[in-house]
Amino acid sequence: MSEIKSFSDYTSKYNSNVDYSVLFGGTSDSSSVGNTNMLSDYAAIKNGSYGKLMKAYYAKQDAEKLSGKGDTSQKLTLMKTNADSLKKSADALNDASLWEKKKIKKKDEKTGEETEVEDYDWDAITKKVKSFIDDYNDVVKEAGESNTKDVLRNASWMTGMTDKTSHLLSKIGITIGKGNKLELDEDELKKADISSLKTVFTGYNSFAGKTAQKAAGISNAANRASATYTNNGTYSKKDSSLTSSKIDKEV
Repeated sequence: MSEIKSFSDYTSKYNSNVDYSVLFGGTSDSSSVGNTNMLSDYAAIKNGSYGKLMKAYYAKQDAEKLSGKGDTSQKLTLMKTNADSLKKSADALNDASLWEKKKIKKKDEKTGEETEVEDYDWDAITKKVKSFIDDYNDVVKEAGESNTKDVLRNASWMTGMTDKTSHLLSKIGITIGKGNKLELDEDELKKADISSLKTVFTGYNSFAGKTAQKAAGISNAANRASATYTNNGTYSKKDSSLTSSKIDKEV
């Protein structure tokens, strides 16, 4: 699977074949059935089966945490690398100098004569936007094939934010294609109003700014999932700093 939609689409990946509902279920509306359930629970506690079920439940949770929900260390490393690249390319678009007019030499196609004009460096802008889109699509592809819940959650938040910004993106030549990947029309980008481009790509709360935040969240999630236990069953000093991080909140 390489398409990120919403986090709820992936909950089926983590369903267990073991029914733990008896651990957390509420009582029945019927008093007679409720009393029966209480007696049954008491009996389960007394004969030890309740404790065994609890141990099995938490052992399963720990195993899933250690295994990164099935993602290999190589896959998680690639996910982190791609997410870090996306954050870097998103931050690059927030560079104020990119959006300043410069003295640029332009060549007349007919005469070959070069003249110096003051304009935005559209080649530089296009190059950085293309880099951003390539990195974005790499993250969407890798996250869509991930089995790590925190990676999927952050990625789904990111694509959801992108979808909400689709109208504004379309004004600068960026559309959402198959698999929630971005597509760029370079000609439309160069025709776009500079104020629209700055709205999309500059500032903490811009599309690029929020994408950088989500990319950092995905990178952290991949790091947490790749944490390993030491021989005495505790996290290493390096990994404990990763696992103690709070889950990234949606912006």
